[in-house]
Amino acid sequence: MEEYEKLLDRALEMLSQRKVTRKERFEIPKVIVTREGVRTILRNLTQISKILNRSEEHIYKYLVKSLGTAGIIDNGRLIFQGKFGEEEIQKEINEYVRSYVICKECSAPDTELIKEGRVQFLRCMACGAKQPVKNV
Repeated sequence: MEEYEKLLDRALEMLSQRKVTRKERFEIPKVIVTREGVRTILRNLTQISKILNRSEEHIYKYLVKSLGTAGIIDNGRLIFQGKFGEEEIQKEINEYVRSYVICKECSAPDTELIKEGRVQFLRCMACGAKQPVKNV
């Protein structure tokens, strides 16, 4: 028993010497937006979709619906009809991440969208949680 306590004390000493720092590995991508006349162009749609691990089509459907406009995907860019500011589109991307990327149980970004019947779920690869999400 005495040997165990010595080992435990030694382990606790070693733990207190190390400082645990938590660094987030996931950052919400910043949008790159330009305007051409009455059109607004999201230039980095492909990059955003890769970082979020979602299809360009899914992000496109969400943004068009939430901004209340029409748009098309063209060579990794998303072209909106209408004038929208960078902050407005960034706000919608942030909301998309909260709704369709981040796990509501453990806050991990390691999720995937799955469809079972007519219901779409967000399944977390880290903790195994599964939550229903709205269809876009």
